[in-house]
Amino acid sequence: MARVKGGVTTRARKKKIFKLTKGFWGKKKNCYRFATEAVDRAGNFAYRDRKTKKRLFRQMWIIRISAILKENGYSYSKFTGAMKKAKIEINRKMLSDIAATDPNSFLKIIEAVNA
Repeated sequence: MARVKGGVTTRARKKKIFKLTKGFWGKKKNCYRFATEAVDRAGNFAYRDRKTKKRLFRQMWIIRISAILKENGYSYSKFTGAMKKAKIEINRKMLSDIAATDPNSFLKIIEAVNA
């Protein structure tokens, strides 16, 4: 039986890994053994942080809303409860955007919640 040479396949596999290590520092970008470890690690961080990013954005929105509410003498928790009672359904992302860009409109929302 003829011998099978795996050079093409091996080179393709290595190229794929080295393409992912672009921008890495030291041996991690040009030594296959270290590059595979670095790519695995980076992939784990990327996966974890895609989840974390959603958490951080939600925290940021709540902080923005809370800041403008405190200026007007309200707490975030009481405001959200009052919004549910008033049947006003605006999500946190939109509320924080309104609070940051157009405070006057946000004050009207506060008045609508109190009414």
